[in-house]
Amino acid sequence: MSDKTKFVFITGGVVSSLGKGLASASLSSILQARGFKVRMRKLDPYLNVDPGTMSPYQHGEVYVTDDGAETDLDLGHYERFSGVPCHKTDSITSGKIYQRVIDKERHGDYLGATIQVVPHVTNEIKDFILSDITDEDFILCEIGGTIGDIEGQPFLEAIRQVAYDLGRERSMFIHVTLLPYIPTAGELKTKPTQHSVKKLQEYGIQPDMLLCRSQIEIPQNEKRKIALFCNIREENVIAALDVKSIYQVPIAYSHEGMDTQVCKHFGIECKTAPDLSKWEKIMETITHPEGEVRVAVVGKYTQLLEAYKSLNEALTHGGIANKYKVKIKWIDSERLEHEKPEDLLSDVSAILVPGGFGQRGTNGKIVAIKYAREHKVPFLGICYGMQMAVIETMQNVVGIKNAYTTELRPDCEPVVGLMTEWEKEGGKEKRSKDGDLGGTMRLGAYPCVISPNSLASKVYGTLNISERHRHRYEVNMKYEDMLKKAGMLIVGKSPDGKLPEIVEIPDHPWFIGVQFHPELKSKPFDPHPLFVSFIEAAISKSRLI
Repeated sequence: MSDKTKFVFITGGVVSSLGKGLASASLSSILQARGFKVRMRKLDPYLNVDPGTMSPYQHGEVYVTDDGAETDLDLGHYERFSGVPCHKTDSITSGKIYQRVIDKERHGDYLGATIQVVPHVTNEIKDFILSDITDEDFILCEIGGTIGDIEGQPFLEAIRQVAYDLGRERSMFIHVTLLPYIPTAGELKTKPTQHSVKKLQEYGIQPDMLLCRSQIEIPQNEKRKIALFCNIREENVIAALDVKSIYQVPIAYSHEGMDTQVCKHFGIECKTAPDLSKWEKIMETITHPEGEVRVAVVGKYTQLLEAYKSLNEALTHGGIANKYKVKIKWIDSERLEHEKPEDLLSDVSAILVPGGFGQRGTNGKIVAIKYAREHKVPFLGICYGMQMAVIETMQNVVGIKNAYTTELRPDCEPVVGLMTEWEKEGGKEKRSKDGDLGGTMRLGAYPCVISPNSLASKVYGTLNISERHRHRYEVNMKYEDMLKKAGMLIVGKSPDGKLPEIVEIPDHPWFIGVQFHPELKSKPFDPHPLFVSFIEAAISKSRLI
């Protein structure tokens, strides 16, 4: 680690879901726009080892990195806004921290000492914060949860100690709070922010900057009041107003002077304005699209759209690349088990079936896929969606009605089954049906070889790709010939040819299923080619409707 590396710690108060992750990602992007090298990290106080076994309704999507870490969805924001790939060393939870401490205690590493939160747990957190750093100018660390949560106290103590160890010239605290607007009084109320800052001060942390979430403009006299009562410079009270698109946030924060004040805190001269042209170009496209296209997403977690955060953004990116607005029609797959598919799908120009786990809604996904295949509607199946597309072809085209996945029906024709052994980085990965659920899937980036002259090869513009995975079950390659005779080709495989990665139907305007998660690598300024092509096909279909 360079002795010039600076650390910015982002905390949140008053209520959850204020947008700390988005604030962190936006700050990284505008610091990059000033020419700095940035790295981002997330410290989550919950006791799960990682979000991998948590319900999407509880936690939203699980974001997967190239090196196979199952992480919080905020790391998706980090990558989409900065373009900097995150790693296992950029995500930590209380569960991981306590697991390490207990493992060391059992191993005898503490030499018989009494194990305590301070210093043993806090030292482990500090080691995480300071690890795997090279020549970065800034390390941005977001602390999950809300100030006052009992789970978060060790993390607050740890970042206080890091700031003490490094000195305030190399550390900064940013606190995100809420300024509620009371319509009957016609006033913004600063008291919740004041209380939140005082709570933070109780832990020995004096914030250097406040990001105040507000629905309306914050009058200067209110900023002055906040600065006085919170012991913060007035210019460091930054308004974080609601905007039309999350991709407008970096521009809004920069206009408020956020990056300028961060640089001033560290004694860095700001002689020129940051280059925000790429964000301005994105916003111009979002604000003035050439048209609108409607896409159905048929999933099982549609009551909480955070479960499909990266997917939602990737579809938006595909729209930006085509200068179109993508309007998503979220359809609970269970509805298709009881309602006519044409009643729900006839008004869309493309259908996407995303990943998922478990039996609920599975048959509805198969109905949606059949509709897309028979009505020539552009279709993209992701992970479980690809598996269901293969099962649909086996059931309705090949005619094997018992074709299914052993994940849900052990006595079926095993078109999809558990993969117990595969190669990764020169070694063998092994799994068993009765093993732990957490971290036991095929996780992270794996290579894929695409067949020449396939639609997938035209979409990617190359025959060798690498994509991120998160699944246990695989399509069984022994059914490849049956699928081929039924009109479905396996056009993407692992380098050894054992694992199917991409299927497509040539006799269809656009029908692709992928075992991986392309949405995890899509960015607004670098959209994933699958989503660009998928939306292009949807636009072509919309012109025929």
